[in-house]
Amino acid sequence: MTASGKMISGVRTFVADVTEGFLEITHNSFALIGLAVAFVVITLTARPDLRQAGEAQLMNWLQARQVEVLGMPIEPEASERATAGNPKDLPKEQAAVAFWLSKKYRVAPEPLSVLVAEAYEIGAKSKIDPTLILAIMAIESSFNPFAQSAVGAQGLMQVMTNVHTDKYQNFGGHFAAFDPVSNLRVGVKVLQECIARAGSVEGGLRFYVGAGNMADDGGYAAKVMSEHFRLRQVAGGRTMPTTPPPSLSTQAPVQAIPVSAPPATPAASGDKVALLSAL
Repeated sequence: MTASGKMISGVRTFVADVTEGFLEITHNSFALIGLAVAFVVITLTARPDLRQAGEAQLMNWLQARQVEVLGMPIEPEASERATAGNPKDLPKEQAAVAFWLSKKYRVAPEPLSVLVAEAYEIGAKSKIDPTLILAIMAIESSFNPFAQSAVGAQGLMQVMTNVHTDKYQNFGGHFAAFDPVSNLRVGVKVLQECIARAGSVEGGLRFYVGAGNMADDGGYAAKVMSEHFRLRQVAGGRTMPTTPPPSLSTQAPVQAIPVSAPPATPAASGDKVALLSAL
């Protein structure tokens, strides 16, 4: 055998030995990895607390990495805090009311669907027409859950929070006035008491707005009943026009004062929503 042949043979032998050694090491490494994985699985199966702790740490690490990438905190439960639902899941009558109110008052149908469903549910329990409840919300706040009048009437149904604080205790305190569903429920309770005191819906509305003992309620009851009538028609499947929403009943009318006239005494404010402290 020539010198070149010996060199080639030696190189082949070296390569074969290296390959065999690599395969043996790799095989042993995979075996060790397999044993380690099996040990970890057995340990986590026997110790659920360790598994949960590991999952929590891994989830925290993944969320921290995602926060770094997105530049904002991750809150998977945020959607659960939203007062919203799919209006298409409502019964036909309620869906029609929700979509009509959404179009008229320029409010998203998803939160309205929750309010409509709640109005129908609580209306059945309190024996108050749900469309009347929705009409009051429409006239009082135009479905703004954060509305507040000059005298402190707050939320969807413009309940005087400082007067009816006790009614919010079951909802965690007076801040619940800005939770749409809580405000709706408290407002219906106040309305129910007003109707019982007056003996009629129209009279109850006058008490609700704080004008039970006055000669004039500023047209409040008429506005509510008109909207109530329209909602009844929509609920019955009839097509009703969506005119611009009425102004809040909690706003005093603008007084026209001549330029040459001396300053007039300010008119009494119309902010009298749910003022009945005796209820």
